[in-house]
Amino acid sequence: MRLSLRYRLLLPLTLLLIGDAVATAWAAQIAARNAESRLAEQQWAIVHTLDEPRSTFPLTQPVLEQMKGFSGAEFMFVPTGELPREPVSTFAESQPPPTDVPRAVPTIKTADLQLGPSVMVAGQEYRCLRLALREQSTPRRGDLYIFYPESLRRTAVRDAVRPLLILGGAGVGAVILAFAFGSRLVRRVRNLDARTRLIAAGDFRPMPATGTDDELRDLSEAVNEMARRLAAYQDELQRTERLQVLGQFSGGLAHQLRNAAAGAKLAVELFLAENPSADPEPLRVALRQLARIESNLRQFLALGKPPTGERKPCDLAELISHSVSLLKPQSQHAGTTVIWEPPGETVVIVGDPTQLSHLFGNVIGNAVEAAGAGGEVNVRVATTRSGASVTISDTGPGPPPLIAEKMFDPFVTGKDQGIGLGLAVAKQAADAHGGHIAWERSEGRTVFVIELPRG
Repeated sequence: MRLSLRYRLLLPLTLLLIGDAVATAWAAQIAARNAESRLAEQQWAIVHTLDEPRSTFPLTQPVLEQMKGFSGAEFMFVPTGELPREPVSTFAESQPPPTDVPRAVPTIKTADLQLGPSVMVAGQEYRCLRLALREQSTPRRGDLYIFYPESLRRTAVRDAVRPLLILGGAGVGAVILAFAFGSRLVRRVRNLDARTRLIAAGDFRPMPATGTDDELRDLSEAVNEMARRLAAYQDELQRTERLQVLGQFSGGLAHQLRNAAAGAKLAVELFLAENPSADPEPLRVALRQLARIESNLRQFLALGKPPTGERKPCDLAELISHSVSLLKPQSQHAGTTVIWEPPGETVVIVGDPTQLSHLFGNVIGNAVEAAGAGGEVNVRVATTRSGASVTISDTGPGPPPLIAEKMFDPFVTGKDQGIGLGLAVAKQAADAHGGHIAWERSEGRTVFVIELPRG
């Protein structure tokens, strides 16, 4: 039979609570009995002192008052003998002696000592002990009544029992705290169990590390770290699978497209050579676009492969100006304004000019498409302490939330006709130069920042 961890923790605590309650009740009963026995011993000690034949204490009003001050009890002496005399009492008003209280027999056994039955005198409850003083001389012969207030007896019993009740209550409180701690512990374990099941189902979101700083919190952080690594492994696996698929069909397709572009480029060049009087500018634009197609196909083939190419000093303003020039027909057709003002100083880094051209061309081209008709793209270059920073911002609506965190993964795109390779190529080029590319939404604009070291 499966026994929950909650019950394994709480069963011993429950048994401890029951044992504590039984022990406290038993100890309290013994303490109350002992307290009452001590009071009875005090009263009987007075009785034995007065009942000794050699005792000469006169049982007068002053003597009884002193005995009341010592013991806290009320006294009444009812003389017996041939000559009738009035009772002597410490009560404020004259009270008749209770004749229904039987005379107690003196004993020397401590275990047999009792306070006496309960009686009501002047509206108050007392425990009355009636003793017959028969061995005394005639003036001292009679019945001695000892009235011990029930309130004092209860106070004495309560004082004796209170420490035990406090200890018992402390034990109950400790068990309740242990119960609460056990329930909280079980709840945290169940949260961990639920989280690991979510991870097994493919949900790698981290769980909040709540609770005190203990081993369970360390375990929660370890589970979160495992989830982060599994998420990274899953992303890498998906990226690898996409690149494998890309490699399966890219070769033949890219080869055919590149041949077609090369043939079109050759035809335009032959036309320009055979017709020198024709307007060359539109055809030169067509040549640049064909060169761009050919370059993009080379990027497509190189995606996912180790970067190759020469490294030399590159003027970033020159490379960006070339990319803006290539994108001019696209921006004019889309009705998008591209604002590019070269910096006043030359910004040079060491890198592969072809890869850097691909980097800037893809990011600026992506911004032109995102801005759309009537939109604006702004390009700026600035020097930094470690190299250079290129900022490209557009007035477009920004990427959809579903792809915002995977903008630089291959085949991730929010465009209806896009294939999701431009930003992946840009990131590969930035990484190949030891740089970094990131994006954010700021003041209604989508801002890409490319950080590149000097070399």
